[in-house]
Amino acid sequence: MKDGTSHSITLESAKVKFLEDMVTQHGLPDTNKAIRCLIDYARANPDRQTEIFAEFRCHDCG
Repeated sequence: MKDGTSHSITLESAKVKFLEDMVTQHGLPDTNKAIRCLIDYARANPDRQTEIFAEFRCHDCG
């Protein structure tokens, strides 16, 4: 890791399961890498950041 620092985040179990599924499907080393991929995508696509971050979505609210 370049100049990385460790951060703790709290995720619902469904989100952890999603990340674990992405790790398996895409041959990633771990869920940390999956999260970094998501962040890198958002950073590389500033035109999509509003779409990614501004809209409230709750897939767990039922």
